[in-house]
Amino acid sequence: MSNRVEQELETLIRARYPLLYIVSWEEKRVEDALRSICTSRGKRMFTWTVTQGLVQSPTARDKQTRSPMAALDFIETSTEPAVFLLKDFHSFISDTEVTRRLRDLNIALKTTYTTLVILAPMLKLPPELEKDVTVIDYQLPSLEDLDRLLENIIQSVKHNPQIDTKLAVDEREHLLEAALGLTANEAENVFARSLVERRKFDVQIILTEKEQIIRKSGMLEYYRVQEGMENVGGLDSLKDWMGKRTQAFGQRAREFGLPAPKGILLLGVQGCGKSLCSKAIASQWRLPLLRLDVGRIFGGIVGQSEDNMRRAIRTSESIAPCILWLDELEKGFSGTQSSGISDGGTTARVFASFITWLQEKTAPVFVVATANRIEDLPPELLRKGRFDEIFFVDLPGAAERKDIFRIHLQKRKRDPALFDLDKLAAVSPGFSGAEIEQCIVGAMYDAFDETREVTNDDVVKNVELSIPLSRTMEEQIEELREWARTRARPASSAAEGTAGDVTPPLPALGPGELIEPE
Repeated sequence: MSNRVEQELETLIRARYPLLYIVSWEEKRVEDALRSICTSRGKRMFTWTVTQGLVQSPTARDKQTRSPMAALDFIETSTEPAVFLLKDFHSFISDTEVTRRLRDLNIALKTTYTTLVILAPMLKLPPELEKDVTVIDYQLPSLEDLDRLLENIIQSVKHNPQIDTKLAVDEREHLLEAALGLTANEAENVFARSLVERRKFDVQIILTEKEQIIRKSGMLEYYRVQEGMENVGGLDSLKDWMGKRTQAFGQRAREFGLPAPKGILLLGVQGCGKSLCSKAIASQWRLPLLRLDVGRIFGGIVGQSEDNMRRAIRTSESIAPCILWLDELEKGFSGTQSSGISDGGTTARVFASFITWLQEKTAPVFVVATANRIEDLPPELLRKGRFDEIFFVDLPGAAERKDIFRIHLQKRKRDPALFDLDKLAAVSPGFSGAEIEQCIVGAMYDAFDETREVTNDDVVKNVELSIPLSRTMEEQIEELREWARTRARPASSAAEGTAGDVTPPLPALGPGELIEPE
């Protein structure tokens, strides 16, 4: 037996459980496991589909047993030790006659060596059968299963000189980790696709296959990661924390005794790079990035919202290890305190499902949540154990602003050496990374309009004409900093407000006066 579920399946068959219900998309893998059990136990095996009827050979046809009731009649009259595998039987199980016949079979098969197994991709069980049927969730292939599958593929193509199947130990481990969450058939297909397209095994091809799974779910968005940590200015403390956990999902970390990291909450001023960090983490760790839009979770039908949240969680776990990104968390779960009055408790129940999963999850799903307004966050979310760490992302200090100017100039194919970065950092205290980016974009528009190259003076002019958020929301930002001083870990060792980088006040204006750049 290759995994725990298959061992459990053999035990139930040996214990003469009459009715089993296996929830899985992997028909072939389940069927192979059952055939192996039947061979070792000296049993015959029959499979049923609505198109083939009840047969022993995959190529055979039996029109007389194509109907569900005819198949159940045949099973009831069978006297030899056997396992009957009924595929997609969930479509018929709610029929009154079928339900009654299954209940009769539960009694009749108990004294025989016959086991009836229903195989379906979803659980659909009438209340009448809940006490009679044993349900088994057939887990996706483990690392060991995928490793055997990968080795079989390597052996099948190793004599082809045009294909490079050599993998270092860490490369093989990362490839298998990327394939976790795929069915055996999906993994086999994507390994073969990688060899056809790249003539070698490529992790990016595997992540593309996972993108298809997300696209079909409808609850989550798959983000193609293009931003690396080199595109994040400052935030050295956060970068150091993340860098130490780059190999956290690998086998070496498990052998060392480390648990998989749960996630982080990024609090801070708007436009300071929280969302950018979420993308950069996925790039650094080379994991799929999924965005959960809480607005998509809520539906108009009673119970739909809670079911949507469970589906989103199951989908993220099915392709783990991965990064699950929740942007502006406070907006998605606002109103939990008044949920019982405003929406019949729907928001509160959805939120309760989420934080319970956050606390108890064992799947390697790393959650990155961002928030701007701490007062709107439910206090339960901030309790220890929900996240590994809470980071406060403040306005960038002078050295960080210089780094941000350099990054955005490079992204727009300009040589930072042609600009006075020290001056740009000096004239922009209180500016966020997003505001710095817009100053550079504005300067480029000015130069483009005049059909010339952008200059340092263009950027300075746009900085001086801009009013940063730190001025218009000075009181709110100071309150946020005060809260974070004793409750959150600073994402940077030299952020605004900690490095003596003070935002200059606006000059007083007389009637009709304007602020002109120097």
